Amino acid sequence: MKLISLVIIRIMTLEILIQIFLFGIALSMDAFAVSVTDGLTYTDINKRRMFFIAGTFGVMQALMPLIGYWLVEVVEVIVGQTAGEAAGNIMATIVTWIAFALLMYIGGKMLIEAIKDVKKPAEEKEAKKFSVKEVLVFGVATAIDALATGVAFHARNGEGVSMSTNTTVWLHVTIIMVCTFTISLIGLFLGNKIEKLLKGKYEITGIIGGSILLILGIWIVLSHYLGI
Repeated sequence: MKLISLVIIRIMTLEILIQIFLFGIALSMDAFAVSVTDGLTYTDINKRRMFFIAGTFGVMQALMPLIGYWLVEVVEVIVGQTAGEAAGNIMATIVTWIAFALLMYIGGKMLIEAIKDVKKPAEEKEAKKFSVKEVLVFGVATAIDALATGVAFHARNGEGVSMSTNTTVWLHVTIIMVCTFTISLIGLFLGNKIEKLLKGKYEITGIIGGSILLILGIWIVLSHYLGI
């Protein structure tokens, strides 16, 4: 019986790890889209800055589920399990709209500036420069909806077992961080290659980048309400 129980536990652990890995890939798609935008629009980007951007996105994508998990944990301890689940659902809705607002603002601003540049003479057009502040904002905007993932980690199945525990949640967010870092780095290199092909056509890169951010903002809201 002990052997059978051990086998079942290992199978369940493997199944959860696969689920977390898939979570990591799914969550990193937002970061991938913004990474392509950064690689496309930052004309002074280099490998060091690429690693900084990918690292920022990875850390943020790990931090948000961790915050979501522990917030629900605290509420459950203080008030009860039902209240923790309700608080988690409310939080997921709030952060979805915050992410939407941030991406619509940044994307809209980028798109408007790029459209204005179309009418300017070539000598008046300015290349977009790397900005630590903007990267941090992007990191929050792409990861804030992952707070809801922390809530999902805490959700219990029919047997009362949650996907993550207070111990395994650290491993799970590390997997998400590594996935996001890797996929973001790929997006940055891809965007940078496209930028080089456009050969200084800053207005085109701005229009593409701004459009990606706007679409991403809309997608975050749709995915929250439609469960896609």
